[in-house]
Parts: sequence; structure tokens; C-alpha cells
Amino acid sequence: MALLSLGTRLGDCLKAADDLAAHGLSTTVADARFAKPLDIELVQQLADNHELLVTVEEGSQGGFGAQVLQALAASGRLDQGLTIRTLTMPDVFLDHAKPEDQVEAAGLSASGIVRSVLEALGQDASERPARA
Repeated sequence: MALLSLGTRLGDCLKAADDLAAHGLSTTVADARFAKPLDIELVQQLADNHELLVTVEEGSQGGFGAQVLQALAASGRLDQGLTIRTLTMPDVFLDHAKPEDQVEAAGLSASGIVRSVLEALGQDASERPARA
């Protein structure tokens, strides 16, 4: 599976990849670096080589993740069994708090990313991984 990060959530994606490894999941982490122009080659490569693609951004719905979805739909890759999730800030008013608390509440922290991945894969996100 692959995590495609845009902006400030790259560190959380890297931490999530480490946490997912404890669940026995190999994870590719890619840094989109910029939203426009969209790196179509990178997006297509991730889609072609992974069964799950998760975009992670601190932006709003209809942003980077939507651009990725559009590109994948236009190329027909959404017709080939790819599972995709777009993680963004929710379209709600968040309580005033420290930024890291708001990121946690939005599900964009490492633990939120892991939870979203496990749910997308149909695994119980509440189970703790076995220790080696």
C-alpha cells in the first residue's frame, strides 16, 4: 500500500508506515511536494504498483486528493480494483486547540492514518499488532 503526502503531514506518514510495518504491512511513502501541476507519473506509478493508495493532506475536501482521484479516473485506473482514500481536514468547525490536537481530531496524525489504512483493508483498527 502507498501513502501519498502533500505538505506538512509527511512526518506522520513516515511514522504511520513504521506503525503499519508492525501490522505486517509494507508501505511506500511518497512526497507529492507540490499540488500543481500534479505529478501524474508518480500518481500512476503508485496506483499501478499498490492495491491501496491513501492521499494525506492538511487541506480541505476537493483539494489535492480530488485532483488525484480525477487523474486516476481519467486514466481508467479506478476501474481496475484500486482502493483509494483521501484524508483531509474535515468540513466542520474544529474546536480551538493546539495544531497537533486539531490534526489528531481530524484523523491526520500517524495513528489516524494507520486507522484509516486498516479500515480500508478491512482489518480491525482496534487490535494491537503482535510484538516481535
